Amino acid sequence: MSQAGYKQFCPVSMAAEILCTRWTLVLLRELIAGSTRFNDLRRGLPRMSPTLLSQRLRELQEAGVVERRPVHGESGMMEYRLTEAGRDLEGVVMAVGGWGQRWVESRASLRNLDPSLLMWDMRRNLDPRPLPKRRVVIQITYPELPASKRTWWLCVEPDGTVDLCWSDPGFEVDLHVTTDLRTMTGIWMGLTTVRAEHSRIEMFGDSEIAGGMQDWLGLSPFAREKRMVS
Repeated sequence: MSQAGYKQFCPVSMAAEILCTRWTLVLLRELIAGSTRFNDLRRGLPRMSPTLLSQRLRELQEAGVVERRPVHGESGMMEYRLTEAGRDLEGVVMAVGGWGQRWVESRASLRNLDPSLLMWDMRRNLDPRPLPKRRVVIQITYPELPASKRTWWLCVEPDGTVDLCWSDPGFEVDLHVTTDLRTMTGIWMGLTTVRAEHSRIEMFGDSEIAGGMQDWLGLSPFAREKRMVS
């Protein structure tokens, strides 16, 4: 690893030398969540520079946590997969996230608003089961944001595949949702609910899809953690 190290034989210090460099734990979060390609990792880490992402991936490879290998059937394409040692870190990452959800004050969390990361996580965690068994298109608009970040489309296919679009995909929209980014982030984090924020959310379109929004909306994996601070 690039840092000098703690020079202690304690397993905690040795693990910290690998895991506690900047961005490493959140990169592991993305790998554990299923992202394997460089561009997908970048979408989950929009504020991490490509250069630093490449460096951290190399360091995790050197530590035996990640392996880089060709994508089957796609010439020249590479992906990053967790090794057995990397998969064994899932409990560590989930424990850190659970602690953060329980003990980090919510106002501090909600200062770090990022529409790209929020929508990517919503796409990844959306539950298609409550939705009709056909293509469903949900448009989400944040009026206060610049035009480039204002409108997003979630396209849910009949097989449950979910795509996130930055530009109009050209399909008929089933549900239009308009709210502010802070409200949607609070719902995603489990700090509040769709019902509690109904006055801040405008919806028009399919009434059944609208009524089931809390059920299909992709929430944080930590949303069910009981908060110990407000």
